[in-house]
Amino acid sequence: MATTYDFPSDLLAGQEELHQVRAELSALLKRLPWSVEPLDGFSDTGGWRKVERPASPGWTADEQAEVEKLRRREHELAVFVSCHRFWAEVTGPDRMDARTRLKHAHEGEADNTGAGEA
Repeated sequence: MATTYDFPSDLLAGQEELHQVRAELSALLKRLPWSVEPLDGFSDTGGWRKVERPASPGWTADEQAEVEKLRRREHELAVFVSCHRFWAEVTGPDRMDARTRLKHAHEGEADNTGAGEA
């Protein structure tokens, strides 16, 4: 049987917010132009695969600020989660297992909704 961990609510909340911030940052970066600064497009067929980029208008000051804000919050949350006092209670190989389970704790909650229904 798999070990279960009694994660503190603030650790669970921090991990969940970290997931959300990372998803928001990833979605934002996918929407933004490929270059922060305005650059001409290019095509390179000299390598092992063809690389093409259209001209990039660059990011606006607001877009740069939003990316910076999300990256800063992501860093704060990563430090909070990884340095939480809970980890002092878990030793050896169990610590790695607990960290992995924490990262996927929100998936277990979604799987348990409607559990036992036929």
